[in-house]
Amino acid sequence: MTRFEKLHIRLTENLHPVLCELQDDSHAHAGHAGAASGGSHYSLKIICPQFEGLNRISRHRLVYDAIGDMMHTEIHALAISALAPSEIPT
Repeated sequence: MTRFEKLHIRLTENLHPVLCELQDDSHAHAGHAGAASGGSHYSLKIICPQFEGLNRISRHRLVYDAIGDMMHTEIHALAISALAPSEIPT
């Protein structure tokens, strides 16, 4: 299983999002110190009912809790856009 797949599985199994768009941006950081140490760079857009009523920091904590130790070992950077379903325009 790739790092990308593992990350996506952890997010979907732990948060049950309505939408989980994960993008690997590592190629854009070649030569960067974090890339040299083996850490990857990702962008995430995630929409979850659990985010309703929570501020941005609390939403990010839920994401970090979902991915667990990957943030300290396999991920160098994670840009997060975390929204509640009510924040999506119809």
